[in-house]
Amino acid sequence: MKFNYETDRIYVKNDEGKIVVLATFPMKEGGIVDINHTFVDPSLRGTGLGVKLMEEFYDYAKKQGYKVIATCPFAVKWFEKYPEKHDILLK
Repeated sequence: MKFNYETDRIYVKNDEGKIVVLATFPMKEGGIVDINHTFVDPSLRGTGLGVKLMEEFYDYAKKQGYKVIATCPFAVKWFEKYPEKHDILLK
């Protein structure tokens, strides 16, 4: 599965070109991004792709030097589960 990276989103397309995994994180002021939406196509749910998507997001945000606000409920729960990833999270 190939993750694609853009300024404010990470996504995966299937063989037909449909986005099946997505995280959006619009830029706020001062290098802060808000991870406000995550999506995994219903046909792929339960496969661990949501966690993999968040790991991809974390690595990307850290590499870019972003600080993160999490407003997506899935992202909030992911950060709660992985406190070692709070180094990029704004409280």
